[in-house]
Amino acid sequence: MPEAGDTLDHYQLDAAIARSGMSTLFKATNLNTGETVAIKIPHPELEADPILVERFRREQEIGQELDHPGVVKTFAADPNAAPRSRLYMVIEWVEGRLLRSILNEQRPSPMSIARAVNFTLQICDALDTMHKHGVVHRDLKPENIMVDADDRIKLIDFGIAMKEDARRLTFVDMSATLGTPDYISPEQVKGQRGDQRSDIYSLGVLFYEMLTGEPPFSGPNPLAVMNERVLHDPVPSRQRRPEISPELNEIIKRAMEREPRNRYQTASEMALELENQDRVGVEEERRPILSGIRMPASRRMALYAALALVPIAIFALMVLLARR
Repeated sequence: MPEAGDTLDHYQLDAAIARSGMSTLFKATNLNTGETVAIKIPHPELEADPILVERFRREQEIGQELDHPGVVKTFAADPNAAPRSRLYMVIEWVEGRLLRSILNEQRPSPMSIARAVNFTLQICDALDTMHKHGVVHRDLKPENIMVDADDRIKLIDFGIAMKEDARRLTFVDMSATLGTPDYISPEQVKGQRGDQRSDIYSLGVLFYEMLTGEPPFSGPNPLAVMNERVLHDPVPSRQRRPEISPELNEIIKRAMEREPRNRYQTASEMALELENQDRVGVEEERRPILSGIRMPASRRMALYAALALVPIAIFALMVLLARR
């Protein structure tokens, strides 16, 4: 595996900036042009897995296909250059900070409402372009959003993104298949593939966190967090921060509906209501939340137990398929 200081074809690897279970991301310099780029290199042991190689290539294709200032670009190999010596991806270098860093720095205080709305509108715009190209991110979270010095956002890391017209790929890694527990949509918890409305749900969770300073669901472990979003609605954002308007509270609710058909169907619909909040009709709370009537404890525990088996069953199925 290459290390910082090595040369990879005509790229100088300057520093390793992130490592995951599947790849390492380097800050690098194009020795032909002097341009700063990012180089993503899969771990050698994963290159023997055709499914993971196909996923890596699909991520690269998605980055080349999308052309939007809010989406990180992936550069195609130079057709006039020698073939690449190994599998890697060349990505636009983005100056800035992760949205996660910004949220962590201001805790326990929430983000200003105006700033949270600004970020959400930019993400809606980027998602709208992606979705029109048939691409679903499926792992929208603060760790996958860069923010520059002028508060412009850029979506990064399309490692588990999906093209709606592409064949489905099977993974043994449950987290890579499902997404991140704090932001995953209920349908993904149930093992469904998800679609553009899954990204809208994740954006609703992210908007809620920016406005209140904490995610809408919590629990002692990832399974508990995922089960909560399948069983219950979150505490209304206005209960956690009274200065949030009824209209913004309603927008979050519509983005985070548990049933996809009840959510905003497109990112542009959500953006339109954010831009015209005075036209957003506000409904009374339609379901009891926390302090309201809850189902009997015995029935609730049975549901928790049943739902806890869903990810386990998915994992077992993936292992079985991977061995075939």
